[in-house]
Amino acid sequence: MPKHLYFTIFAIFGLSTIATAQLGLAHEIGIFAGPVTLQSDFGERHNVDTNVGNTGFGVGLAHWLNFSANNNRESFFTEHFKVRSELSFARTNLRHFGEWVERKPNGLFAQQLKNMHATSTVVGLGSQLEFSFIKIHDFENSVGSLSPYMSVGFMVSYYSTNVGSKLGDISLPNVTPGKYLMPSDGRAHGFSSENGVALSGTAALGVHYKLTTMSDLMFETRFQMYNSDWIDGLNPNKDVYKENKSNDWQVWFNFGYIYYLEF
Repeated sequence: MPKHLYFTIFAIFGLSTIATAQLGLAHEIGIFAGPVTLQSDFGERHNVDTNVGNTGFGVGLAHWLNFSANNNRESFFTEHFKVRSELSFARTNLRHFGEWVERKPNGLFAQQLKNMHATSTVVGLGSQLEFSFIKIHDFENSVGSLSPYMSVGFMVSYYSTNVGSKLGDISLPNVTPGKYLMPSDGRAHGFSSENGVALSGTAALGVHYKLTTMSDLMFETRFQMYNSDWIDGLNPNKDVYKENKSNDWQVWFNFGYIYYLEF
């Protein structure tokens, strides 16, 4: 694991320990999982087959700092905000879908696209500030209630991607379309099997369901935008191919279980 992730882990752990000791905060832990759709240079933008076909799976562990549970001095901040830290893992298999694969399916260009493939694995660590639309105390005291929320945050991610083709050596012009063979962003080609570290911003909407006094269920939809266009292993030269201007991003659909710790 890169030094960036080690540093972030220790920083988050240290801040959590200091805050807990000084403010008497409560803790929640949880696990979540669900489908992840990676929006990248594989496939056609706004295409249903691309969105469905390039969907992987993710799991994660989360920890919440609860400012309300052990605090009787109610304020807007303590009653509506939590800090969430998480470690997540996602893996997605990628292929090309859409118009350019379907228009002339037996042509060389379409066959080259259809036979390209990649696997993208991302391990992420980060924090979000979570805002509850209703008072946290009211939700915690009402089994069976719902608490919608939104969150924003950041993540540091270690990614590993592997790109190839069923036709053979991906660096050959009879195997790979020319747009992916041109040098791009410091790489020899517009594709790259590599490991790296990327930053991302997150924004999410979700809802907590009060299952018991000490546990919740959660559902969340989260948008995550990376500062890199190499998460999927493809990045055609943006000076030439203007349609490939966006960095990689993904959408998570998370289902989870949360347990309240008694210290």
